[in-house]
Amino acid sequence: MITRLKKHVQRRLHDFLKRATISGTQASAKYSPLTKISQVQLYLYYQNLVKRGGPLPPLSTTGYRVFSQFDEDGMLFFLFAVLGAKTKTFVDIGSGDGINSNCANLAINFGWHGLFIDGNPENIARGSSIYESHLDTWLYPPKFICAVVTRENINELIRAADFEGEVDLLSVDIDGNDYWVWEALECIRPRVVIIETHVEFGHKSIVVPYDANYTYPGVHPDYHGASPVAMVKLAHTLGYRLVGANRFGFNTIYVQEDEGADLIPEVSIESILCHPRNKECFNRFEAIKDMPYVHV
Repeated sequence: MITRLKKHVQRRLHDFLKRATISGTQASAKYSPLTKISQVQLYLYYQNLVKRGGPLPPLSTTGYRVFSQFDEDGMLFFLFAVLGAKTKTFVDIGSGDGINSNCANLAINFGWHGLFIDGNPENIARGSSIYESHLDTWLYPPKFICAVVTRENINELIRAADFEGEVDLLSVDIDGNDYWVWEALECIRPRVVIIETHVEFGHKSIVVPYDANYTYPGVHPDYHGASPVAMVKLAHTLGYRLVGANRFGFNTIYVQEDEGADLIPEVSIESILCHPRNKECFNRFEAIKDMPYVHV
């Protein structure tokens, strides 16, 4: 029995090392047990701060990257250490392969279950292969759906994967109709939302009109999405408050209004757009200023 189990584990390890196509292998830092151990220690530290009623670090100082594109992993990790995880589930819309993702750290290192949706079949095939062979996820891997997401099909897609009601995390990054898809989402109620905005629009309250057939880059690579101001207004309408963003300000993070307001305060739009890169981004609006917009 032990010999069979040993061979099974060895085969799983061999399959993963052979099939993983991301940079590095399981021996790389992001897959190291030390990465998980250090995060568990950090999780306990944050929880201890909450229990003692001591001051918490600002969300903006907690960022780091394991699998996320920038510092989103650390910020989301901090939020769930402070608020707690209720369902340990996520939905990632525009997930790519599910590895360079805002949800991968939670899935691989902390046993969360969820749904990855992406319109590129190569991304879906690659991600499914990695999660089905990874030693920490092979027994119950997250679900993958290959589909181009629209406001008309998003609820049907999520329900078809058996996700409904409360989930802990929603991540949206589809380079286009992010605003309109979140507005249309009804089948799940995420506690925390991270969604991409378009900082090139500056402090204007505008959204590019909805186009179900849009694919990036469209008529201009900077003409898509919603401004941070517009997204914050939508969030308030849906019952969420802005609590932060990645260090560049475009991946904005929201928490339900009735969740931990005494621990995770609302922040201003100005505070998330203070990175010097954004001054350059604001100047790029000149090239698209005469395009049609929805003012919200």
